Amino acid sequence: MTEPRIADLATALRDRAHPAVGIWNRLEGRPRTTDFDRALRAEVRDALWLLTRQWQLGEFQGADAGSPVTARYAVTTSTPDRFRPEGGPPEPLPADRPLETVAERRPLPFAFGAERTSFDLRLALGRRWLKLVSDSAVLRAHDVPEQFVARYPVAPPDPAVEADLPLVAHPEVWATLQALAGRGMDGYLLYRHLTAGGQPSDGIDLPRPHRATLNALGPRLTSWFDQLIDHPTGVTTERPDGDTTWNARRLEHSFAVSAPAPGGGEQVLTAAEYPGGQLDWYAFATDPGGSLDGAGPAPVPAGRTVFPAPVGYAGMPLPRWWALEDGNTNFAAVTPDSTDLARLVFLEFALVFSNDWYQLPCDVPAGTLATIQGLAVTDVFGQRRWITPAGTGERQDWQRWSMFTLGTDGGTGLLLPPGTPKVATGPVLEDVALVRDENANLVWGIEQTVQLANGGGRNGDEAAAESIAQRRRLHPPSGGGDPRADVAYRIASSVPENWIPFIPVHVPGDSRSVQLQRAAMPSEVDGTPVRPRTALLREGLDAGRPYFINEEEVARTGTRVTVAFNRTRWRDGRVVVWLSAQRATGHGERSSGLAFDLLTETSAQGLSSAEWDAQ
Repeated sequence: MTEPRIADLATALRDRAHPAVGIWNRLEGRPRTTDFDRALRAEVRDALWLLTRQWQLGEFQGADAGSPVTARYAVTTSTPDRFRPEGGPPEPLPADRPLETVAERRPLPFAFGAERTSFDLRLALGRRWLKLVSDSAVLRAHDVPEQFVARYPVAPPDPAVEADLPLVAHPEVWATLQALAGRGMDGYLLYRHLTAGGQPSDGIDLPRPHRATLNALGPRLTSWFDQLIDHPTGVTTERPDGDTTWNARRLEHSFAVSAPAPGGGEQVLTAAEYPGGQLDWYAFATDPGGSLDGAGPAPVPAGRTVFPAPVGYAGMPLPRWWALEDGNTNFAAVTPDSTDLARLVFLEFALVFSNDWYQLPCDVPAGTLATIQGLAVTDVFGQRRWITPAGTGERQDWQRWSMFTLGTDGGTGLLLPPGTPKVATGPVLEDVALVRDENANLVWGIEQTVQLANGGGRNGDEAAAESIAQRRRLHPPSGGGDPRADVAYRIASSVPENWIPFIPVHVPGDSRSVQLQRAAMPSEVDGTPVRPRTALLREGLDAGRPYFINEEEVARTGTRVTVAFNRTRWRDGRVVVWLSAQRATGHGERSSGLAFDLLTETSAQGLSSAEWDAQ
């Protein structure tokens, strides 16, 4: 078979007279040299276009602003040495513990009224004392350890007594006290006797020559416990909690510290709204008119010469032509609102003025108030400029903007609190959630975690259920006949006993402002008022005082306050332990289901005859 011959190729392609197979060839560039220097120069052939782009980008606008090369400043550092809790007298600031410890420490709850609690600490004190006494052969020979166990006993609770209900309602507490009754020693009773001015030998049958040996052990016990757990000092009748800084009305800590000022006198810094947790410089504000009776020597300025370094962060625009920004930061994903000024200012700094900021190293000792007395910067042209603090220029009104400052004077300095970088927090012993209940028009203090008598924490719902069960054993419902009607009238429904109500009341002397006052719900067993079981909500209860909380402290999101032990190490390696409260944001509103004027069925599906008689 012979292939057909195409005489006119153009006519054959136009008429598609014969099938054809298309073949494509790939065009590839062939480098003429192995040098890529010219390609990376990004040459522009059109010089006029380049000049136009430079004019558009403002590169022809010159400014007399050279980059800084060196800086010299004078800084003074002073250590805070005075401390004052809110409403208390000034006192020296201890230097052997972190400032968080002094600012957060709470009294240890050894008793709620007449009810003993914290038996873990009571027994720890007792074991320590018995060990000190047992180390002396003379004291052992006169049965001194046995006499202390008998004089300061751990009394077993009585299930038939109303006052012992918190001790017998919870199985683990009751089992612990039964095991220790007659065997353990309540060391806190002895500790309180010693701190009140008594002697260990009081009430102990011991010959007079050996009483001095026993009395010498008393200071060893008190000093051991004071170093074991840091607790407030300066307890008086007017201040039963000592120098604690907790403001129960505002649910936060409030205190002040002072340090010697550079020009003489003292510089007072107040932390009026410290919620607890991490104490840093932004918790303080300067108090120009305050005084903590401090009169330390004025600090001496120290001059230093440093080299400025540009500020850098992830995703910042880079000045080099071939430099690529970090792709992990996407500024295009930030969508601020027109009223979100903080975010707009941040974006303007990040995208426009990022290469105009420099930072200077300034190393200061920990736990000092550092103040810059003067700053001079030398640029690449050899010119020196004196830098003044922000806000000290012509405009010093309320419209001024500042950051990293403690006051409005612009020269207060920056406080590096004498604290620790890491604090270990123990299990929560008390957890109270203050929430709004719009249906009942109340604020509830929900005791989510309560501290039992043995020192551990327990779920508030479970603890309340166990208390109700024990109260029903003490007050069984009286037997009755059949109900006289199919329905019974109830004044109000019941709520869990770990829900403590706060009712709105007027602030004295103000017909518009409202504050929250602690109230009480009747028990569903015997109708007695239900008392809170946490120290946070028992504020003033044992002293017969009402408890008020500012209405603005409980927002619609709620407020959560927890109490737990904290542990850290100080600079010398010593372990520091203290009990503190910490405030956090809640989780929104709650509904208690409280209702009034109810008709309840008395049939088998509703109330029993005994429950009907109790209505």
